[in-house]
Amino acid sequence: MCRNIKTLFNFEPPVTDEEIRAASLQFVRKVSGFNKPSKANEAAFLTAIDEVAAVSRNLLSSLETTAPARTREEEAAKARARAAQRFSR
Repeated sequence: MCRNIKTLFNFEPPVTDEEIRAASLQFVRKVSGFNKPSKANEAAFLTAIDEVAAVSRNLLSSLETTAPARTREEEAAKARARAAQRFSR
């Protein structure tokens, strides 16, 4: 999948609409192969982003877990540590 799409479930504070839309944009870019669509494809591209965002929002609101909520700061620190280890070779 795309490395730029981040996990959105089980965070405190909860995911925002902007985060859902950003992940949806990355997904549609990956699936379509377009970073920016032509004018002819722009409407379909934007519609797809809106639809993926709506489905994602519904999914996230339906999921349940007993795991403790994660924080964005902790997850960012873990990602930095993984990157440091990967690129220090």
